[in-house]
Amino acid sequence: MRQPTRTSRERSRRITRRGLLLLGLQSGVIGVLGWRLRQLQVVQADEFTLMAEENRINIRLIAPARGLIYDRNGVLIAENQQNYRIVIIREQAGDVETVMDRLAMIIDLPEDRRAKVLDDVRRRSAFVPVTVAEHLTWEEFSQVAANAPSLPGVIPEVGLSRHYQHGEEYAHLVGYVGPVSESDLQRMEDPDPLFQIPRFPIGKTGVELLMEDQLRGDAGISRIEVNSSGRVMRELSRDESVKGADIQLTIDTNLQEYCGERMHEESAAAVVMDVHSGDLLAMASTPSFDPNKFVLGISTDDWTFLRDNIYRPLSNKSVSGAYPPGSTFKMLVVLAALEDGVVAPEETVYCPGHYELGGRRFHCWRRGGHGRVDLKNSLKQSCDVYYYEIAKRVGIEKIAEVARRFGLGDKFSLPLPAMSGGLVPNMEYKQRVFNQGWLQGDTLNAGIGQGFVLASPIQLAVMTGRFATGKSVEPNLIHTINGVPQTAANFPDLNIPSEYLRDIRAGMYAVVNENRGTAYESRIEDPENLMAGKTGTSQVRQITVEEREAGIVDNEDLPWERRDHALFVGYAPYDNPRYAVSVVVEHGGGGSAVAAPIARDIMMRALYGDVVPLAAYPPAERNRIRAEREREREAQQGITVPQERSDRI
Repeated sequence: MRQPTRTSRERSRRITRRGLLLLGLQSGVIGVLGWRLRQLQVVQADEFTLMAEENRINIRLIAPARGLIYDRNGVLIAENQQNYRIVIIREQAGDVETVMDRLAMIIDLPEDRRAKVLDDVRRRSAFVPVTVAEHLTWEEFSQVAANAPSLPGVIPEVGLSRHYQHGEEYAHLVGYVGPVSESDLQRMEDPDPLFQIPRFPIGKTGVELLMEDQLRGDAGISRIEVNSSGRVMRELSRDESVKGADIQLTIDTNLQEYCGERMHEESAAAVVMDVHSGDLLAMASTPSFDPNKFVLGISTDDWTFLRDNIYRPLSNKSVSGAYPPGSTFKMLVVLAALEDGVVAPEETVYCPGHYELGGRRFHCWRRGGHGRVDLKNSLKQSCDVYYYEIAKRVGIEKIAEVARRFGLGDKFSLPLPAMSGGLVPNMEYKQRVFNQGWLQGDTLNAGIGQGFVLASPIQLAVMTGRFATGKSVEPNLIHTINGVPQTAANFPDLNIPSEYLRDIRAGMYAVVNENRGTAYESRIEDPENLMAGKTGTSQVRQITVEEREAGIVDNEDLPWERRDHALFVGYAPYDNPRYAVSVVVEHGGGGSAVAAPIARDIMMRALYGDVVPLAAYPPAERNRIRAEREREREAQQGITVPQERSDRI
């Protein structure tokens, strides 16, 4: 048998090595392919499935219904109404401008609105719906729906829009909603995904703003299957949105409306508070505005009128207004003097009509003076000289401490923006702000609620409630959230000796119920509901020596903005307090002539409801009240009766 040659053996070995090498390479390639297939089909299967799903599924946010707002009696204040609107989705529309041209042939689409929509479409994600038009009529809405096949990406929707049934009465408290803006987003650290929806409504002022998180609710998600042209085929799944919380305010709508009606010709504010619970039954600021105009889009003319109006209708004067409290501050000064032991209730101070200090005269409001007055009569007749004297004795630091204890200088925990803290001055304040030392003249001015002292109507109402109860009453605006009560009625005692409160309350009683009391003409005659209070008149201008010598110009003869502010604070019933009231009329003149009658009428409405007994009015007013009611009755029956102008009730 022929043996293989050496050459053939070497050739065979080379072929074997090559085969093994090729086999190894093939095995490696197959292994890599198998590993990669495993990665694609097993390890990364979920990722690629999701990518495929996103090619055919749109995810849409479902906006939640905003929580409703009610008054304490269940009267609806802020509701959600149906809103016929049109939205467009860029990824479905394709050529957005062409689609907008077609849409403009069906509904009115102003050029500025069209430009805004195109801008929103460019800036937002392709899948985010952009609102084209809102508040359409049913005819407009149905025409768009009928032409849907020729309007790719255009979707008619029935959404919800905010509406305020008692617009002006609650404008400053409830506020209003408006479309989310870039500036809104910039203020937020972690914006809600809902805010990506253009023109999504959020609170702009008032309770709507400060309780936005509770009222807004949570978004839902809808997964929609679409075909290659973007047409919706079916809804695959849906997680419903969660409605926002319903909020019930402590406000009584009937009383709130009456306050607005009673002050409607004034630039004024009124606050009514339950002295036991702290519930705010009314917080009115006049003039007001219609918040629905902001929801629908306010016109330039309307905005300019509101912005430039000297009576500041956009300002909530009940919490943001800060005024010299005038003589309503005197109860705090006399309490400071009693606690410091520098005056006794029966001690008298002689008032010749002025007070001398360092060669300067500080005048009493009554030029001829009050003669000798004690604590009770100093409040009853509002003698300035008495308070110059005791303020000098006690000093500003003690006065400031008592004022803060009674709520002045405090920003209460209320869901309202632009809350003013007012100003309770002391030595440190003047040094820090003006780099000047405190003077005794500053103390005298503070003693009658002038100078640097400032207070808001809500602070004055709280102060009065604390005098009425001797407790540290705190104001409360939210009654319930989704039915859960929010009122806390257990307030700590102020630990003021009962005899001090008794003496001060007796002075407040005399102000309203005794002859020569500054508010005697505004008393309540019903012995079960007698009111105690204090008038105040605060100057907004400096009266010069020359003007005093020539004769002080009456308020009525001055420009409106230079007239005095009129103030009144009070509580009732005197023997068993239920309500505290404060009224400030900007540049209204005298507190006794202007603010006290308003406060008395508001207090009677709180005590008696819609029908106030005629016998509760002073005898001199009853004929006028009877005539007013007769005219109202005849007007309701459609009878026109000529009438002369009379005071409002």
